Amino acid sequence: MKEFLKQPNVQYWGRFIGKTAFYFGVLLVLIYLYHYKNIDGGTFIYNEF
Repeated sequence: MKEFLKQPNVQYWGRFIGKTAFYFGVLLVLIYLYHYKNIDGGTFIYNEF
């Protein structure tokens, strides 16, 4: 198994899949935080008029 994991092709695809999963997770967190910020919907500027 160690010989299999040391192959350059396996290391390349493992790194690629790992980075893809990491950046997808970061993207999901950023989207969640963006929606969490707007959970109240904000205040409409003309509500008081």
